[in-house]
Amino acid sequence: MTRTAAGTDDVRHDWTAEEAHVLHDLPLPELVFRAQSVHRRHFDPGEIEAATLLSIKTGGCPEDCGYCSQSAHHRTGVAAGKLMDTEAVLAEARQAKAGGATRFCMGAAWRGPKERDLDQVCAMIEGVRALGLESCATLGMLTPSQARRLGAAGLDYYNHNIDTSPAFYPRIVTTRTLQDRLETLDHVRAADIKVCCGGIVGMGETPADRIEMLVTLARLRPHPESVPLNLWNPIPGTPVMEDAVPVDAIAFVRLVALARLLMPASVVRLSAGRDRLSDEAQALAFLAGANSIFTGDRLLTTGNPAREADAALLARLGLKIAARPAAPIRAEAAP
Repeated sequence: MTRTAAGTDDVRHDWTAEEAHVLHDLPLPELVFRAQSVHRRHFDPGEIEAATLLSIKTGGCPEDCGYCSQSAHHRTGVAAGKLMDTEAVLAEARQAKAGGATRFCMGAAWRGPKERDLDQVCAMIEGVRALGLESCATLGMLTPSQARRLGAAGLDYYNHNIDTSPAFYPRIVTTRTLQDRLETLDHVRAADIKVCCGGIVGMGETPADRIEMLVTLARLRPHPESVPLNLWNPIPGTPVMEDAVPVDAIAFVRLVALARLLMPASVVRLSAGRDRLSDEAQALAFLAGANSIFTGDRLLTTGNPAREADAALLARLGLKIAARPAAPIRAEAAP
């Protein structure tokens, strides 16, 4: 990605919930203007990063995440599968690269990987890197030694979302804590792997919960290099289905803008649920500072806009898929 000259003097880790609320509640034109101004100091506003996500092991997860179709606790019709063959994964990676993706993300429905599976996952990572793609994995919670093995294999990013605010978290997951998630992020950092960490909105949480989620991320040192924002997809059979409240497009754009203001040098990705946003809503989200999307017709077990639709939208907006992964002019240094 072509990058503009930028400093890091607007990168902070001491945001308060009160400050974030004030920004979030600004008149929308002012909020988007501020977010776009910050965005231009760190990224080329005319480029969008493309990533592709593949489920390499689907279903049968022992966690009870109330939003997830792959939990063994819920009856969602998603059957437990085995870990994919390495060559089959690399074939998908080649297709993703041919479609313009610069990052290939692999997700497995595990509480954490078993040692016997890590050799195969590491082979996948090495194969993806050999294709010239950035690699990303989301495999559940990691031990320090597992994180080091993934780092030694060349893993670029590890995705481990905090999902929601600290207050709302116990209402959607009981088999792990938010602190468990943060400990895995610490292990990932210690292994010199970049962090991809965001959350999900529309599960019945309040607007204040959404803001607190972003503040939690913005207090991490350093910030996650990648921040995916997900709109929850209604999934029959999940407990969240009973309490879910759809998030309207304007409210979602406010969160995108707030994420950009709180974490100026992070890539902000429109992730799950993007197929529920109109072209106009996506355009406004890009204006508010989003600069990455998942491409391909499927995200783990949910739908995603077709590549052809994405190409047509970006052409209408005068935006282009970045030839290289999105990155600020100078990466934030760990303390």
